Amino acid sequence: MLSEQAVPVVRATLPAVSAAIEEIARTFYRRMFDAHPELLRDLFNRGNQANGQQQQALAGSVVAFAGLLLERPDARPDAMLARIAHKHASLGITSDQYKIVHRHLLAAVAEVLGDAVTDAVAAAWDEVYWLMANALMAIEAGLYRDAGVAEGDVWRPMEITERRQETPDVVSLRLRPTDGRPAGTFRPGQYVSVRTELPDGARQIRQYSLSSAPQEGEWRISVKRVRSTRGPQGEVSTWLHEHARPGGVLTVSAPFGDLVLPDEATERGGPLLLASAGIGITPMLGILAHLARVGSARRVVAVHADRSPADHAHRTEQLELVRALPGARLHLWYEAPGPGPTEASTGLADVRGLDLPDGLTAYLCGPTPFLRTVRGDLLGRGVRPEDVHYEVFGPDLWQGRPRMS
Repeated sequence: MLSEQAVPVVRATLPAVSAAIEEIARTFYRRMFDAHPELLRDLFNRGNQANGQQQQALAGSVVAFAGLLLERPDARPDAMLARIAHKHASLGITSDQYKIVHRHLLAAVAEVLGDAVTDAVAAAWDEVYWLMANALMAIEAGLYRDAGVAEGDVWRPMEITERRQETPDVVSLRLRPTDGRPAGTFRPGQYVSVRTELPDGARQIRQYSLSSAPQEGEWRISVKRVRSTRGPQGEVSTWLHEHARPGGVLTVSAPFGDLVLPDEATERGGPLLLASAGIGITPMLGILAHLARVGSARRVVAVHADRSPADHAHRTEQLELVRALPGARLHLWYEAPGPGPTEASTGLADVRGLDLPDGLTAYLCGPTPFLRTVRGDLLGRGVRPEDVHYEVFGPDLWQGRPRMS
């Protein structure tokens, strides 16, 4: 909760900070990387820095958090904070790094806003930062503790045991620890980070959902090669497609991520909607595989959209998993029809006409336009906002929308 002194100052300055927040974010990253080039080389996603998405995500999260402190001072935006904290834990972020961010972020605010940043304004936004940072550090400490690792010590070497070309742009890799121990369990829907040393010496990190059931002794990730005509190609995905082979070793983090089924509701509980598009299918596969393995009879509405049947990664596997669940039904949409399931529809996914059971909980993963459309249609159908959960691959550009759950 903001102090009594800070509340009117933040309220008065939030419009100005909000209007300038993207410039503040760009200035912050420039200052921080000038002082700590190793952070850009070995921690932050260089592709997202180049296309500006990381700056947009930071801007949205800070503005959203400040706004919620004013609008709902007795409530903490746990959904937003948890999503950020899980991403931080998967990167091995440590509490001392928050001090670096603090120093350069507040300096960026002062540089961009100039004389408007009085001592009172600086003190008030200092409060905003540390309220958010301390909340994140507390959540991250719990995540490290639950993972059984020291702060930031999330990495271990894992050998590639199998590689499969799922589509022209998607390859799946099975992984096991190099020390011979079992890979360990995880919660269906979670992801891991993969740290890869690139030809220029940078150690870039990317997250990949675990696309198999958590009871298996090995883990599986499915990597889509990122191709772009307007920006940099995917550095890590390209390297993995070109170089990751059985027998090779990858540096992999412990599992994290909050797009998961509640522990007590895995085998029982209310109906589910699992909606995905493109490579967003991967966490849904983990959830479906786990439900099939435990013999769940709960009702599941599975939705998937893709460019064509040939682009639909793990298509046969998804069909088989849905058939193995007595209460499940799969609805498919392809933008370009082709050889594939005859029940598939042409065009973009549309949940408005589906038979959706009352009281469902929705899990969404895919490109942001897909997420926005499906979420909006679900809310229009009467699904409660708090029952719609989502995962964004890349920086979360919805952070400025505090009503997202």
